[in-house]
Amino acid sequence: MVIDLKNKYFGDKAFYKMVLLVAVPIMIQNGFTNVINLLDNLMVGQIGTDQMSGVAIVNQLMFVFYLSVFGGFSGAGIFVAQFFGSKDNENIKNVIRMKFIIGVILLVAGIGIIYIFQEPLINLFLHDGSVTGDLEATMRYAKDYLAVMLIGLIPFVLSQCYTSTLRETGETILPMKAGIVAVLVNLTLNYILIFGKLGMPKMGVVGAAVATVISRIVECLIVIIWCKRHNKEFPFMFGIFKNFRIPASIIKNVVIKGMPLLVNEFLWSASVTMLTHCYSYRGLAAVAGINICNTLNNVFNIVFIAFGDAIAIIVGQLLGAGKLDEAKDSARKMRVFAVLVCFVIATLMAVTAPFFPNMYKTTDEVRHLATRFILIMACLMPVCAYNHAAYFTLRSGGKTIITFLFDSFFAWVVVVPTGLILAYKTDIPVVPMYLICQGIEAVKMIVAYILVKKDVWIQNLAKVIN
Repeated sequence: MVIDLKNKYFGDKAFYKMVLLVAVPIMIQNGFTNVINLLDNLMVGQIGTDQMSGVAIVNQLMFVFYLSVFGGFSGAGIFVAQFFGSKDNENIKNVIRMKFIIGVILLVAGIGIIYIFQEPLINLFLHDGSVTGDLEATMRYAKDYLAVMLIGLIPFVLSQCYTSTLRETGETILPMKAGIVAVLVNLTLNYILIFGKLGMPKMGVVGAAVATVISRIVECLIVIIWCKRHNKEFPFMFGIFKNFRIPASIIKNVVIKGMPLLVNEFLWSASVTMLTHCYSYRGLAAVAGINICNTLNNVFNIVFIAFGDAIAIIVGQLLGAGKLDEAKDSARKMRVFAVLVCFVIATLMAVTAPFFPNMYKTTDEVRHLATRFILIMACLMPVCAYNHAAYFTLRSGGKTIITFLFDSFFAWVVVVPTGLILAYKTDIPVVPMYLICQGIEAVKMIVAYILVKKDVWIQNLAKVIN
């Protein structure tokens, strides 16, 4: 009995070596990126709470765009992974062409909407209710930061089109290297431009935005040049722009499978933004505290996020190769692995909670709130790890309607209404409000387990199209 359970839920050394070869480079890249973002955040936090809040608000708006791009590319990425598993390079090219079209559409729409409606969008997060913060100053800093950050969306979309494709085919080293170079450039320029070092003017939040845009351009150039020089290893990266004649079957299937993911990521990220709006109803101190919490949370979350990507890549390729039983077994073992590892990571995060907020030049009110938020997220990390792994398990087989219902539909029907009711109809303090809204993730875990257990996600999409 014990041996059977061990074989069912745990792999051998070769299995974990395979998983880690895919996941670790993603962890390193994301970890490096988030550690640098943490340092960037600390730098902005050294020039004032209003500046930090302004940047945090803009980044919350950008978060919706980033996740929409991720969702748009993820729908196509399901087919890239499965076509790669079936060694169909020509159809991989067709899917990449679809990614570029999706990227351009999202880019034009995203820049247009954010630029035109920037002031009312920023105002969603500006509320009295705490002793911390100047609303007018925060608005001014947010608009200054946003004006520059919009430029960086262009190289971001282009590089994501390339790097997402590389990851889906198992190449995680190059995106990792490009990401590391980019964040080093970002960190260096942040220090120089925010504080006015090496003879440069002191630019504050504008300097932070300029540094981010330049780093994204660097990352984009590295990836494109590398792909051009490695045509033998990745033949599907060449001849993409010779024509845009995409077979109708590809367009139909990518739209059918991909649109729910795009809508899902947009609505899910919008739900996170709406929750932040609910918390901001208790004052700017809540916005600043959540910004500090999210900065640290992003660093610790890299583990289960990488395992989600690993599931999408490994399970997607196994499904595309027709190895359905192996795909099911691998997905189950990776979900268990992700949860167990995150128990350890969550403990480390909880230990860090009382100390990290003290690194910011802000008020005691903000530090107190940030500490409580961090502890809450640390307790919920194993639950979030399982839900994330379940989401990517369902997605690997193309069950995008189910992932939509599981993710964003649940958020807007259950989580957001809870936040709005607590914010507008009660006087409950922001910490218990945050605990209730984030704690609903535990209910979602039950739904995730049932959906994965039914095995409805197991299908070979490459075979269906061909």
